[in-house]
Amino acid sequence: MRSIIIADNQDISNAGWHYLFQNNMEILEIKNVSKKSELIPLLLNSLDSIVILDYTLFDFESVNELLILQVRFEKVDWILFSDELSDDFLRTLLYNTNSFSVLLKSCSIEEISSAIKEAMKSNRYICNQVSNILLDGNKNMQKYHAKNILTTTEQEILKEMALGKTTKEIATLRNVSAHTIMTHRKNIFRKIEVNNVHEATKYAMRAGIVDLAEYYI
Repeated sequence: MRSIIIADNQDISNAGWHYLFQNNMEILEIKNVSKKSELIPLLLNSLDSIVILDYTLFDFESVNELLILQVRFEKVDWILFSDELSDDFLRTLLYNTNSFSVLLKSCSIEEISSAIKEAMKSNRYICNQVSNILLDGNKNMQKYHAKNILTTTEQEILKEMALGKTTKEIATLRNVSAHTIMTHRKNIFRKIEVNNVHEATKYAMRAGIVDLAEYYI
């Protein structure tokens, strides 16, 4: 059995959590806190509790405070439950620890129930909305990376390669020698850290240099 600590300053959220837990036989007790100074003593007395935290409404100053608490109370599992969390906050937190599940307050009851079940087993749960935010952010970072390490000419040549054009065809299209295109090709492979056209094509698609509609024409 585990204790639940609800660190949320919205009455409606607190009432909702109490309703969800009312028939859960695995719950030892439920306590509410409204500020950080109240939370720490409870963690000291319940080292394997589950903390449900609305980070945006609580008095934490940075994500680093949460990471420090996670190291200090390593058996505690956390469910972040907020209206909105920034991409940078999510990446910093989730890439540095597995102890935090993440829900948005717009999540369905099914996802909230799933997060509770996983937290009880000390497993992480990330809702679909947050997963999509992270995936979209990774795509944007890939595009940013491509546009900053490849010149405009290299991006254009990579696109032609990804669309299946040979070195000779690209050279003819650009009115340069095949040797020049080969030099560009070597530089592209080196910069994006791939070894063949197949890997370069996948990179071009991930980076948005070529899209699926063009690829399958």
